[in-house]
Amino acid sequence: MKRHAFWIGALLVTAGVLMHVPDYVTARHDHYMMAGMPMGRTMSLGMTLIVIGLALCTWCLLPGREERAARARRASAVPYAALDEAPLSRAHWLLVVVLTVGLVVDTMKPASLGFVVPGMSMEYGISTREAATLPFVAIIGTVIGSVLWGFLADVFGRRSTILLSSIIYIATSICGFMPSLGWNLVMCFFMGAAAGGMLPTVYSLMAESIPARRRGGLIVLQSGLGAALGYLVASGASTLLIPHFGWRILWVLNAPTGALLLLLSHWIPESPRFLLTMGREEEAARVMARYGITTRASGPAPVTPPAWSSFRSRLRALVVPPFRRRTATITLYGLGWGIVNWGFITFLPTFLGDGGKHSAGGLLFFSSLFAVPNTVLAAYLYGRWGSRRTMFCYAAITGGVLVLFPVLGVDADRGRALLLVLLVTLLAGAGGMIALLSPYSTEVYPTALRAGGSGLAAAAGKIGGMLGPLLLTSAPELPTMALVVAVPVGAAALVLRLTGMETAGRPLVEAETG
Repeated sequence: MKRHAFWIGALLVTAGVLMHVPDYVTARHDHYMMAGMPMGRTMSLGMTLIVIGLALCTWCLLPGREERAARARRASAVPYAALDEAPLSRAHWLLVVVLTVGLVVDTMKPASLGFVVPGMSMEYGISTREAATLPFVAIIGTVIGSVLWGFLADVFGRRSTILLSSIIYIATSICGFMPSLGWNLVMCFFMGAAAGGMLPTVYSLMAESIPARRRGGLIVLQSGLGAALGYLVASGASTLLIPHFGWRILWVLNAPTGALLLLLSHWIPESPRFLLTMGREEEAARVMARYGITTRASGPAPVTPPAWSSFRSRLRALVVPPFRRRTATITLYGLGWGIVNWGFITFLPTFLGDGGKHSAGGLLFFSSLFAVPNTVLAAYLYGRWGSRRTMFCYAAITGGVLVLFPVLGVDADRGRALLLVLLVTLLAGAGGMIALLSPYSTEVYPTALRAGGSGLAAAAGKIGGMLGPLLLTSAPELPTMALVVAVPVGAAALVLRLTGMETAGRPLVEAETG
């Protein structure tokens, strides 16, 4: 019954979005500028259908009576060893492909922010500084979404939260139809929440489904490729569509991309580890059979998790022993990356100016050129060399390059060749840091806390992004800014080296005291 009700809710959301299209088409003679247009009855009815549909879908994703009864048992005789030692099957590869599509779709959302701000500024007649409110609100949404969705995934399941994010993608596509800046900000916040929540959920599902021997390198590769392809699709869509349909079309794309994820959900089974932890053994057995896994009686049985029944209790579990040190390590690592990426790399066009062949445009070209091979290298080192050592090296390289800016006296006015070498190395280091962080953060927590812990790591990166503009104000010159940003990255590398745990190729942590 709930399954049918979910799809009814999805149809209501879709219908509500489609009811906004006529007003958008009406504005085609004004290059799809809708600022100041009144919200007619059709649009208001559409928003009502969206709210009803979202409520229905959310209710359907909540655990039912049988699931709640299974949680009371929580123990299982099925060992996790079968999951860790299984060979990769066709179903595994289908999951990898589908979830990579999900990462690409997810990355498109924040990547589109930079492309919509100029058109939005012109349409609403606001300054670039005022328009920066949009990405700021979106980042706040991703921070909240990363934490909240992570804990929801630990309670309701990985698949359910992915479906919820997909539905919200469709619903928030009406951001492209909103005639006022205020409504744009509201929808952008919810879009950011859904996008922020998708990442920890996807990586948790991957970590719990892929065999231990292939897990780390494969997820690192997926992480890097998903990010690179997401930015590529966002920039391509802006180039092809904005000249013809205006900036709003990038938000409208949320609808078809969200619908695509819903259609692909057939190939996204629930995490077997999550099902076992929740006592849903029959469902877990069906999923494991789908992966060609035969359970056996030998080996350690799953550890019954403590009764973390509330958001507060789960959050507290991450900041007290035995997980406090792990949480501090990945949070500092994510914060360091976020400050580098959003506080330094994002503002490189400001530092470099518009002149010279190695300005921002050339830099973006070289960064995209090295993104894929750099991700392949990071995945290889993660699986071959070890997670902790690889993450330390990428953070150390990033921090070391930043220190070289003031040491060598490199800035935008002199040393162009050296500047380019340093920047390409910096982009490779920072790109490796974020590609490695997400998989690692899913491997250091037990199943009952995995998505929530991964969500904290993702949120830390976004908080670093919120600090970026403040750092730019305090250190307006390139060498000074580089030195300021190097401090948290160096601290993250040192803490990881001293306290980080090795995870590559090893069974996932399950014991609460592990």
